[in-house]
Amino acid sequence: MALTPSNVDATTDSPANAAEPAKAASIAPDTAGTLLIGLTSLPPEALEATLTNLALAFSAPTSGQSGNRNILVTTPDAGNPILTGGSFGNLRLIPYTAATPAVGALYLTAADYLNTFKVAQEHKVTACILLGPESQSLTPVSIRALASALMDPTGKAPTDLAVPRYNLGPHEGLVNSAILYPVTRTLYGAQPRYPLAIDLGLSLRMAERLAAIAQTFTAAGQNDAILWPVAEAAAANFVITEVDSGPRSLPQPASIDLNALLAQVAGSFFNDINLKASFWQRVRTIQPLREVSMLRAPAEGWPDVTPMLAAFQLAYTNLHEIWALVLPPNSLLGLKRLSQMPVTSFRMSDALWIRIVYDFVLAHRLRTINRGHLLGALTPLYLAWVASHIILAESGTAPEQHIEELATNFENDKAYLVSRWRWPDRFNP
Repeated sequence: MALTPSNVDATTDSPANAAEPAKAASIAPDTAGTLLIGLTSLPPEALEATLTNLALAFSAPTSGQSGNRNILVTTPDAGNPILTGGSFGNLRLIPYTAATPAVGALYLTAADYLNTFKVAQEHKVTACILLGPESQSLTPVSIRALASALMDPTGKAPTDLAVPRYNLGPHEGLVNSAILYPVTRTLYGAQPRYPLAIDLGLSLRMAERLAAIAQTFTAAGQNDAILWPVAEAAAANFVITEVDSGPRSLPQPASIDLNALLAQVAGSFFNDINLKASFWQRVRTIQPLREVSMLRAPAEGWPDVTPMLAAFQLAYTNLHEIWALVLPPNSLLGLKRLSQMPVTSFRMSDALWIRIVYDFVLAHRLRTINRGHLLGALTPLYLAWVASHIILAESGTAPEQHIEELATNFENDKAYLVSRWRWPDRFNP
């Protein structure tokens, strides 16, 4: 077991209950739950705020329930005094001590999925919600929307994966916008705007599927590994629902190291693409255009693009030989032109960025060069895309409109990736 749970009823203040270990074979009938909510480790104030929001979210019956007695909440903060001294409605708290807790994680980890499913099995729940770091910023309405998507009583097909659609600022979540969203939509025919969402709703069979994958990582000591639930659900032909979740604060790294962060996320993403190649090469779905906000970005608040462009121009000189091992001549010519553009007119075309991403996906699969060096060489190209996106938004283009057009162009150019994947020697740069 990766955790040691203890059963605490939030309606009582007994410290003795908090220390009493729970055993799967001796769970009383009234501790069996309909919905399990798994939390990541939170500071005391954030944990209290999150539990308060959960109590508000489930103060009235959830869809498909006659009451909310069976809302279970797990937290790895077993020693937090708030758990025994606070009152949080009808929530039933299950603190546990993780054997290998994630430190400073910015997303849901393999250990989070595995721990949550183990508790779900023990307490015989029918659905799970995982709330990631900074979950105190989620409103009770958005939390309840995730639960309602999983327990829809209208007779529709049950949802296996409920994915939030956050209302983020135009310069937030740009790795999702530049790579994760358009590529996931293209390869898997799945439209959630944030494939690496840090909050999720899971049916029991979806939780089981993700736990099985997570266990392969935790068994190898990779407790902080990233999983890709949208791709898993699509490959299993499970039902995916996107839920409007409003604004949300995203966790910020303790130290800003874009190279390390992008390498971790993109490396995991590219590896998952390789594992699911037999599936996505058959998918032919082109997603209809979603309704997007046509609001222009505010005139103030955008990051300064000058350091991004300086990093790209320096990389063009220092990394050109590495890029030449990965990218075809047309892309290299496009990068040369970009390196000579003034800031005011700097614009990376969608076509160039799409080919860069696809060629890096393939180079990662073929190990054209060391994967660490490969992913490091992607960072300045990503910064060039971000700078181009910001300049375009400052000129009056709605940021979300650009992202949707980019995703459509990724879909239209999917044949390039499939051809290179199947016959890489014919397309060597």
